[in-house]
Amino acid sequence: MTTNISKYSMGVGDRFGLEGVAQLRAFQAAKDRGVTITPVWNKSNREHSLIGTRPREVRAEAEAAVKSCQWSGPYFVDADHIGLATVDKFVGASDFFTIDVADSIGKTASDASIARYMAEMQRFPAVLRIPGIAEPVTVDPASLQEIASKYLYAVEEAGRVYRHIVQEKGEGNFVTEVSFDEANTPQTPAELFFILAAAAREAIPAATVAPKFTGEFLKGIDYVGDIERFSREFEEDLAVLEFAKQTFSLPASLKLSIHSGSDKFSLYPIMHRAIKQAGAGLHLKTAGTTWLEEVIGLAAAGGEGLAFVKALYRDAYGRYDEMAKPYLTVIAIDRQALPTPAKVDSWSAQEYVETLEHNQACKRFNIHFRQMVHISFRVAAEKRSQYLALLNANRSSIESHVSHNILKRHIEPLFLGT
Repeated sequence: MTTNISKYSMGVGDRFGLEGVAQLRAFQAAKDRGVTITPVWNKSNREHSLIGTRPREVRAEAEAAVKSCQWSGPYFVDADHIGLATVDKFVGASDFFTIDVADSIGKTASDASIARYMAEMQRFPAVLRIPGIAEPVTVDPASLQEIASKYLYAVEEAGRVYRHIVQEKGEGNFVTEVSFDEANTPQTPAELFFILAAAAREAIPAATVAPKFTGEFLKGIDYVGDIERFSREFEEDLAVLEFAKQTFSLPASLKLSIHSGSDKFSLYPIMHRAIKQAGAGLHLKTAGTTWLEEVIGLAAAGGEGLAFVKALYRDAYGRYDEMAKPYLTVIAIDRQALPTPAKVDSWSAQEYVETLEHNQACKRFNIHFRQMVHISFRVAAEKRSQYLALLNANRSSIESHVSHNILKRHIEPLFLGT
């Protein structure tokens, strides 16, 4: 088993497990153009629960796609957003583990643990200069105490999860990511540096780390926020990671991971320039964008496909609270801006596609409709047999949509710079 993840990697979720080949073709196209990106099939416990799938199905999909496409590079299956309560069901099928410690942020470690941490961090000067960051980082005892109180317990929890996985899979047999992206506020350079210090103390060989950034990373739509501020934070985080790798002997492969990363078209050129300038790697996580391409493909097909996605919207619209509840922190749907089911029923195939497809130049495009469809996949899961039959009946068209979306809208602007 290899745990060599390339400099660039990308998570691809697939709600219903049919698009692995189409997704991998986009990675092959990038490789043919000289850029290797490691595919990582990711699916969270929440999505498995809502759809009724199991981690071993993701493994089977990945292996089938690799065999079909004769992919010779590394690939991984990510147990996405797991903790001690959920990790066991993923251990057999996964070789990439995203340890999510969001629920532990703000919980206070023991007094003894904080005291030991504070003592070990005294080796750093009161004013720390990190190459690539203009302003020096202040490391006075009060600010260090605040960081320890907010994050030390969370990192210790990540250590407990990591060691639990090691007991089951053995050391060196999987890739580890630690996720802090669901914190309430972005981490400062000082916070990220001392979080990584704590991770080193826990001997977590993190290959990727997911910090919180300013602005909103909402499902299926572009970034909402201050782009200049994001750019500054992103560049600073790249600098912190490079400095921390050298300071704490962290894995040379350590890189940033961007969660809810699909469709953030305004950020891809910024991130591309920054990683190229810094010589840094990057991991981008996507998931629901592939599900949306399936819906678009069915709508474009007309007939039964269009009728199905119209009925799907009608059902989800009437169950809005149920659909939205698991995703309230990552959607911003104005219900007044949603078309009524009666209006959607009157649409042609072209009107449905143009309203859903992420083309900001199109006047019909509706970000609220797109988010609503994004969170409505459980309706399709309830009609699984009919939905899968329609996907198979329109295989060629849907695969074309899926591959095009990943390659042209994501890989090219972010990793190829085109």
